[in-house]
Amino acid sequence: MKDTGLHGVDTETPTIFRADCPSRPILDQIADKWSMMVMALLERPTRFNELKRGLEGVTQRVLTQTLRRLERNGMIQRKVLPTSPVGVEYSLTPLGESLREPFGRLYDWTVEHSKEIQNCQRAYDSRADA
Repeated sequence: MKDTGLHGVDTETPTIFRADCPSRPILDQIADKWSMMVMALLERPTRFNELKRGLEGVTQRVLTQTLRRLERNGMIQRKVLPTSPVGVEYSLTPLGESLREPFGRLYDWTVEHSKEIQNCQRAYDSRADA
């Protein structure tokens, strides 16, 4: 019987991250800073301009592209509202909701270690400048 690690991965065979692995574009999407921030804001159905106001520094074009990719990947859904003018709101799908818990752990880790990381960056930069 083969030895498997924590995630059920064969630990006897060296890991090869193949270029054609279908997980690569998904990880690229999920790990994108704007995608992560959009999904964090979607605690309830939210309109485009409200999302834009909550994401300082995002352009309309980048937010639109991010929302389209998230919708294409099944993480969010877009609903056209019968208002005048027509409005659109975005919400998490069950698949997107399932990402909340692991994303929350990653966010908490980032906040917890941000000072340590910044100190490492400063130390590295000062060595590189010397």
